[in-house]
Amino acid sequence: MKILVVGGTSFVGRAIAWSAWHHGHQVTVINRGVTPSDLPEAVEHLVGDRQGDLSALEGRSFDATVDAIAYRPSDVDRLADVLTSKGGQYIQISSISAYEEPSAPGATEATTTLWPEGGVDPDAPITGGTYGPLKAESERAGWRRFGEDSTMVRPTYVIGAHDATLRFPYWVERVRRGGEVAVPGPLEGSLQYIDARDLANFVVRAAEDRVAGAVHVAGPSGGTRYYDVIAELAAHLAPEGTTLHEVSAEEIRAAGLEGKFPLWGGHAPENLTRLDSALALSLGLDLRPLVDSVDDVLEWWGERPWPQHWLTPDQESSLLAR
Repeated sequence: MKILVVGGTSFVGRAIAWSAWHHGHQVTVINRGVTPSDLPEAVEHLVGDRQGDLSALEGRSFDATVDAIAYRPSDVDRLADVLTSKGGQYIQISSISAYEEPSAPGATEATTTLWPEGGVDPDAPITGGTYGPLKAESERAGWRRFGEDSTMVRPTYVIGAHDATLRFPYWVERVRRGGEVAVPGPLEGSLQYIDARDLANFVVRAAEDRVAGAVHVAGPSGGTRYYDVIAELAAHLAPEGTTLHEVSAEEIRAAGLEGKFPLWGGHAPENLTRLDSALALSLGLDLRPLVDSVDDVLEWWGERPWPQHWLTPDQESSLLAR
């Protein structure tokens, strides 16, 4: 197959391009040419800007187009304008954030609801409050411009190496350093995640099988406890004497540190991280063990310095002292 990946050199897009190439497809990526690429030489690179010039795609045709960086409906419209009917199967990488909070755990694609149409300015800045509604609007633009047989892939938190957000890498590096580790509570708080490579393999399979419709990609199905994920990391790589300490959401907020704990929603009921993944699993989603994701991050991270925006030792000590 001839597969186009829009945004194919950073994290999720990169993983999809690698997976498509590994599975024997003819892969083309288009991006601004700013992010360094480690993709194989056989992958064709085109330079284009979602907010401007996409003329590199004019006259080209593909069997499938994977849109990894659609954040606004205007992004979808610009791509559709240049591809016309030559993009093949359209697969948009959306997000579970496109859903309103489900009323109960175990929600499926049939029981979840997208953010309402028209509920956000399509040109609004992307923030924590607008990201989900804009993703929902981008999906609607995808259906409208590319047809009802399009595919909307809605992942949960994506983890693994090459993550520019450095969310999961924070926990890998923090636990690796050991000591007294603050873990946000409550203990019953939930988490779902997906390795970028598993997401990528699922997307390629969806292109091969021409899967149509919407599917959320989240593991483990039904969620797991946030605390237990950090405990599994600690069992795998923490030095002897490492201790995990639950810190309540109230204490974290009182200290003004709610933004310092990645992958943590900080509120109940968190049903958005307790989704039923039966559909994705039935369509071929394969979930690797968490420790494989940990080892992938360790190899990629190496001995980098502690980023300034991560929780500092002094902040953590002060929080634990509370």
